Amino acid sequence: MAAANALEIYGVATSACVRCRLAEGRTQVVFGVGDPHADLMFVGEAPGFHEDKQGYPFVGQAGKLLDKLLAGIGLSRQDVYIANVLKCRPPGNRDPQADEIEACEGHLFRQVSLIEPKVVATLGNFATKLLSGKQLGITRVHGQEQEVTLGGRSVLLYPIYHPAAALYTPAMLKVLEEDFRSLPELIGRVTAPPPEPPPVLVAEPAVQLGLF
Repeated sequence: MAAANALEIYGVATSACVRCRLAEGRTQVVFGVGDPHADLMFVGEAPGFHEDKQGYPFVGQAGKLLDKLLAGIGLSRQDVYIANVLKCRPPGNRDPQADEIEACEGHLFRQVSLIEPKVVATLGNFATKLLSGKQLGITRVHGQEQEVTLGGRSVLLYPIYHPAAALYTPAMLKVLEEDFRSLPELIGRVTAPPPEPPPVLVAEPAVQLGLF
């Protein structure tokens, strides 16, 4: 419960953030939502129009698709944690700018350190490049897990296309569904207890036969 309280307190503090120009035009900060102890965390790009109005990430059409994809692997929003690289909506839903990402990334890293997820699924280019520390696009790396250090912890990073990609290109839905199908196995792999070491066999002392 301490981590959950710390996350809530940090969310309240973040609601007053003025680290970058996006604070001037936002309706509210969109911090994140879900299980504060989730093994699986999703990180998207930035809030859109509906997210800015409601204060929750992924509540538009892309959010509905995300819910559908989660249901397809037996999960819901209550089982995971969902956040974005940026906590405020860029004007006109434009791409995040480098100085905005730099100003906001500390909030995301703090979230990761408090939630302690085992798997972080990045949705789209911006989240993938930021959290992997590499400039490889999502087309090249989607569905390929990699170990990274986030918030001072080692986690399994799993890049996935942003759900919005399937809204613009319906053929992308099959790719998304395929990548999502790997998530339960990844979570099971990193949360499984370590195998017990094999028992150590101690040789019985040799019994010297008496002479008759």
